[in-house]
Amino acid sequence: MFDFELYKYYNTLYKKANSFYEREEQMMKYIIVVDQGTTSSRAIIYNTNGKIVGSAQQEFPQIYPKPGYVEHNPIDILSSVRSVISTALTEARVKHSELAGMGITNQRETIVLWDKQTGEPIYNAIVWQCRRTAERCEELSPYADEIFKRTGLKMDSYFSASKIEWLLKNIPLASELLKEHRLLAGTIDTYLMWKLSDGKIFKTDYTNASRTMLYNIHKLCWDPYLCNLFGIPASILPEVCPSSHIYGYTDNEIVGFRIPICGVAGDQQSALFGQCCFETGDLKVTYGTGCFLLMNTRDTALTSKNGLITSLGCETWNKPSYVLEGSVFIGGALIQWLRDGLNLLNASFESEEFAKKVSDTNGVYIVPAFGGLGAPYWNRDAEGLITGITRGTKREHIIRAALEAIAYQVNDVITAMEKDLKKPLNRVRVDGGASVNDLLLQLQSDISAITIDRPLNNEVTSLGACYLVGLCLGIWEKQDLLKLNESGTQFNSTISKEKRDHMLTGWKKAVEKSFS
Repeated sequence: MFDFELYKYYNTLYKKANSFYEREEQMMKYIIVVDQGTTSSRAIIYNTNGKIVGSAQQEFPQIYPKPGYVEHNPIDILSSVRSVISTALTEARVKHSELAGMGITNQRETIVLWDKQTGEPIYNAIVWQCRRTAERCEELSPYADEIFKRTGLKMDSYFSASKIEWLLKNIPLASELLKEHRLLAGTIDTYLMWKLSDGKIFKTDYTNASRTMLYNIHKLCWDPYLCNLFGIPASILPEVCPSSHIYGYTDNEIVGFRIPICGVAGDQQSALFGQCCFETGDLKVTYGTGCFLLMNTRDTALTSKNGLITSLGCETWNKPSYVLEGSVFIGGALIQWLRDGLNLLNASFESEEFAKKVSDTNGVYIVPAFGGLGAPYWNRDAEGLITGITRGTKREHIIRAALEAIAYQVNDVITAMEKDLKKPLNRVRVDGGASVNDLLLQLQSDISAITIDRPLNNEVTSLGACYLVGLCLGIWEKQDLLKLNESGTQFNSTISKEKRDHMLTGWKKAVEKSFS
């Protein structure tokens, strides 16, 4: 028999439950992304339309113990992250209860070792730029082919493995904690998740793992052969997960609220995802401290024959996604050197103004090999130089030559990618701090004979992590992201082939001089 009173009772409960979940859905309108970079930490808050509603940034000290050594204090990094999270929420007037989830994107390769019991780092973080293990990598050169086969990476101190090895051999506390099974190692994303969760999350994602030179990108596991080669126990390394994945939750006592961390990616792969480079051959360039070019090759791990490396891309399923990458060590850092080292600029943004005062460099070329050259040369011994100086050389010529040097280095990688892909590339999407420089992008288009596409939202690194969070939580489907991605300004080449060839010939000669 139908019980009308019982029906009314359950119907009332159903309406109350629906009303509760509707209120919860309305409250959870925002995604917070931590963008932990080489020189600063940022927190950016996005709404469900992918628009920024608040942000905060804080620089932290750079530590240079010796020439070629670069370190960060992990406590400084954590402090800056916690500070910008709080400041961004205040600026955006967003309550903790309105946050749906957190994403993290981070400087890659930089490594931290810490005590599992106390959470305290045993030493400063060794930064991706650090060259202290260059000689050790030279010793291991006989293993370079095997390493490349397993990891897609070149044998270089740029990556994490030799940094971890150095810490294990040179920091006595590391050996002590290892014996007591208290030692943990991780890239910056892993360290931050551990600290923000009060030690409950010890994980990383595929993109960060693939930059350690310890992870087999084909078998998707920490490689026993490589761990043994570097003397690194796999037990101190984190669990590896897809980039869009619920890693765990922030701790209320540590962060001030409890939300899921569900989007994690190394900064360059995150930028590729934020640019919606989802198809094979889609390419982006990030103009930051260095310049990083990533091309999506989807499910094909393309083996480069032209000095490039292969890494894992942002993954939202349990199927690997691959990218072809070329890294230029010195990009925007060259402009900073003109400002801080040579005092030719008061501020970095002045580079465009001064460079526009001359029509060319008057034959001046700069090769910024401050710590060797990266892709496609991978020459650790290359030395920085300025060539072509005459009595008529002015400050403006040197500044313009610096902008051209950035574009030349990027072009070298684009050319290598075209050779590996076996077809020309017609378009490249750009982002990063230096991409606001219109002259730099015009020079890039001229030198590379390619269309440069700068999006309306230049914050694509954090946007990529935001998208990963949204996909994980069901806020968006992948096709929705293409609608959110807004095009901005395009730059097309304005010079003749003859002029381009002349400029490139001069650059090649300058690079050859740097080798000697």
